[in-house]
Amino acid sequence: MSLFRKRIEKVPCTVEVSHRFESLHAHVRFDDGSVIHPGDEVLVEGPPVLAAWGEVIEERRTAQITRASALERLWTRLTGDLEFIELCEFSFSEEMTV
Repeated sequence: MSLFRKRIEKVPCTVEVSHRFESLHAHVRFDDGSVIHPGDEVLVEGPPVLAAWGEVIEERRTAQITRASALERLWTRLTGDLEFIELCEFSFSEEMTV
């Protein structure tokens, strides 16, 4: 693993998009068992998958995984918790501001 160099992999994947009352989601499953690590980026190739109301669509695509360098991976691990805490900030005060 290099400290600064990025590596790009192309892998087959299955994209599942659900647009139903019970479930509204989009998932990408790597068909070759690839694993994503902190700092990695994934780009699914092809046009957007659009599901009409009540549909679940599965399509086979190719995904491009850009692997993070060792330094980026370390930085993501160190700062990831802080970003999560920022998302979880909430208050139980009775004050209301408009």
